[in-house]
Amino acid sequence: MFSALGRFTYRGRVWVLLATVVFVVFAALWGTGLFGSVSDGGFEDPDAESTRAAEVIEEELGHDAVDVVAVYRSDELRVDNPTFAKAVQRVLDDLPDEYVKSATSYLDEDLSDIERGILVSEDRHAVYVPITLVGEDQVERMESFEAIAADLDAGPLDTYLGGSVAIQSELSEQAETDVVSAEMISLPVLLVLLVVIFGGVVAALMPLAVGGLAVLGAMVLLRALTYLTEVSVFAVNVASILGLGLAIDYGLFLVSRFREEMRRSGDVASAVPVTLATAGRTVAFSGVTVLIAFAGLLFFPQPILRSIGLGGIAVVLFDLVAALVVLPALLGVIGRRIDALRLPLPRRRSGARADDRVGGWSRLAHSVMRRPVLYLLTVTAVLVAFASALFSLDVGSTDQRYLPDEAGSRQATEMLREDFPAGGVSQIDVVVTGDVAEDDLADFAAELADLDGAEGAGVGRVGDGVAHLTVAYEGEIDDDSTADLVAAVRGADAPAGADEVLVGGPAAQQLDNIDAIVETVPATLLFVTLTTLVLLFLAFGSIVLPVKAVVMGLLSLGASLGVVIWGFQEGHLADLLGFTAVGTIDPTFLVLIIIVAFGLAMDYELFLLSRVREEYLATGDNTHSVAVGLQRTGRIITSAALLLIVVLAAMGVSDLLFLKIIGIGLAVAVVVDATLVRALLVPATMRLLGAANWWLPGPLRRLHDRIGITEGEEAVQPRREEKAEAGVGS
Repeated sequence: MFSALGRFTYRGRVWVLLATVVFVVFAALWGTGLFGSVSDGGFEDPDAESTRAAEVIEEELGHDAVDVVAVYRSDELRVDNPTFAKAVQRVLDDLPDEYVKSATSYLDEDLSDIERGILVSEDRHAVYVPITLVGEDQVERMESFEAIAADLDAGPLDTYLGGSVAIQSELSEQAETDVVSAEMISLPVLLVLLVVIFGGVVAALMPLAVGGLAVLGAMVLLRALTYLTEVSVFAVNVASILGLGLAIDYGLFLVSRFREEMRRSGDVASAVPVTLATAGRTVAFSGVTVLIAFAGLLFFPQPILRSIGLGGIAVVLFDLVAALVVLPALLGVIGRRIDALRLPLPRRRSGARADDRVGGWSRLAHSVMRRPVLYLLTVTAVLVAFASALFSLDVGSTDQRYLPDEAGSRQATEMLREDFPAGGVSQIDVVVTGDVAEDDLADFAAELADLDGAEGAGVGRVGDGVAHLTVAYEGEIDDDSTADLVAAVRGADAPAGADEVLVGGPAAQQLDNIDAIVETVPATLLFVTLTTLVLLFLAFGSIVLPVKAVVMGLLSLGASLGVVIWGFQEGHLADLLGFTAVGTIDPTFLVLIIIVAFGLAMDYELFLLSRVREEYLATGDNTHSVAVGLQRTGRIITSAALLLIVVLAAMGVSDLLFLKIIGIGLAVAVVVDATLVRALLVPATMRLLGAANWWLPGPLRRLHDRIGITEGEEAVQPRREEKAEAGVGS
């Protein structure tokens, strides 16, 4: 199948490249318009109680929540200075009704002294203006904010914009900027590293071409998806970074194998099919494993996770098309010129003339396999020690604390908390439906006000069969005391006549989000694990190797998550990476790390074990095959890991904390998997298992043979002949 694809691509290489040029032009013109069609939110569970509470309030009573808080400060002027007052009033007078539903300031004459005092800072050098925007949903309100953001500046006063919509807008804008910066930083470094790895410029440009094409293709697919479903801007950010990294990995493996086959045969027409039958087959299986991992995100109800899953699937699909169709056509055209523009570096012995039994990676494998129990126990103990930090996990939510210290919305939020009388007070929304008397509502509010952690409660707007109550509290929305208060409010007895009581607000939404993730994770892991086991069975023709691969992947994943918790939640990496520890981690990003890291672990497992199996088919010698497989893939896997780490590390230097968490978390996972697991744990376990690695019951073997997914006899047969001549075998 893959040999046939290689022959087809080689024969039609000119047409494939012409079609690629047309697609690139289309993608550059249409696909890059994606950024104007994506969503900035999507963290909430659409079916959660808190979401339904918000929907009832807006549908029955109308939207009146504070979306934006404009804080105006002057170190020289006090709020009663005419210049200060005129600057604030000028902003309010110019706010367009088509975007602003209401805006309240300390200058409003109908406010009481208490209400006016809440809007003025304790030092009387700052005021804040709560603003409610026009819009039926978060998307429309975000558009309203973007339309008036510049008009909210009240020079000569310092202006800081906070509130939920402003924070979300700054998070998404910062994410877009940081991802572009990460790509601009990583691309030159990647080019230099690829030139060093390949020893030449032409070969180095091939993986970069695959990466660029994959990112453009993913943008086209994602923009098409925006017409069908919500696509988060964060999905675009993650997809572009990971798509670039994976595509370069795949390009590296294919170009390396093509150069090896060119040294073996010198014939381009035969080298392309053999490359596809061997490395291409492995890339295909590897891509599908990562795709399966991303598909696991579709189980989650939160739009951000679902859209990241869709974005991941889209970019992996184009990674595969670019690597398995476009790159072979390009290699067919370049042919022997793949080694052009070489650097004046010492040439390594590789390919058919290299002795696979004396290389450094082979020696490492033999060293490990001479003491497999020692290595197995030592490496496992190290990984378990890293994973022990999981017991201190404390989940929280993404808010202004994930922005850099100098971010306007973060400064606005901190000013509200520190400088204003009621700045540290937040509220829980309580929606009561049914025919409830006014006195009963008042009694219910009094009961809620008496709950531990409540700073007061009151009845707000009342409509036809709907009442909106609020419960005030102090502290962050992800504090334990806040979670206890939400639980207490939800556990309170409903007032007489109530049909339903719904509890909402940011704190309740955060708890609902955690519950949704916890409930979905088991089904997601089951799906990803089972489908990966089936895929690895098809790839290896064994039932032992897939189970071993999944167990090692989970062990590696636990260690990586432990490092993330130790570094980010507990703040041990704060000084090094320049952030302020929040004390919690949003589980949304942990789920993303779990899914992607597991896919990458299976990715490297396939690259190594496919080459081991190829050697085992040729020789039947398990120990020799492991050593040769590690020798032939060790440098390539290490190089691929290094390239991916560069991409992820560039993402990790972002100003946004959650991009740091994702980038560094995945980089750690790649380091752990490419070193401790691939180089040490895999050889040790395969040595201990021996012939059992390749055990397969008769019925399953016949099924595997009937499916016809072979290892590529074009590559295996020359290996058999070479090993027979060298006297290597079982």
